[in-house]
Amino acid sequence: MAEERHSTEGDRAELAEPTHAAEVEADVEEAPPLDPEAEARRVAAMSFIRKLGDPVLKSSATPVDRFDDSLRRQVSRMAGIMGDAYGVGLAAPQLGFSQRLLIYRVGPDAPVIALANPEVEWESEDQEVLDEGCLSIPGITVDVERPVHVRVRAVDEDGETRMVEASGLEARVIQHEIDHLNGVLILDRTTRDERKRALRELREAERAREREQAA
Repeated sequence: MAEERHSTEGDRAELAEPTHAAEVEADVEEAPPLDPEAEARRVAAMSFIRKLGDPVLKSSATPVDRFDDSLRRQVSRMAGIMGDAYGVGLAAPQLGFSQRLLIYRVGPDAPVIALANPEVEWESEDQEVLDEGCLSIPGITVDVERPVHVRVRAVDEDGETRMVEASGLEARVIQHEIDHLNGVLILDRTTRDERKRALRELREAERAREREQAA
């Protein structure tokens, strides 16, 4: 799932919220403070998202083979959680479901796009390194290099074939969420030094939480 942070640069946004995504959830500056109601919704949404260390995040998801009301309800639920968590992308495994299903929305006024069984048919030789975050690894961003342009064939929630030609943020979010379907996280895509830094920050954040709970 990608996390969304609001940025003055339209082609950069974190793929997980504060702003993963992607889930997809790129570099984003800190989001403005949320009002208490929105913050409560964000906390509730984040409680549904599987975090680093959950086995489902390291497993390859199974293809979607039924396109019915149940799948459409799943897409709707994912969209609600993604929106409340301020994410730009979300993959079914991040909610504990082994389905090759992802959703994303690359702007507040853009529609939510659902892609089932996505396959990258083509990617550009041009690549770009940007910061990415992930709702499954909250509070962490790392440098990730990805193709700038991709063409993806998938199926929508109604079973209709969908071809997406994407560039920039949209391409990055889609690639981030497809990684989730293959059991790949942003920590697997970055350099050794970036991974070590991110893991150190995670440990420090965990120790800080433990101190707060003990106080």
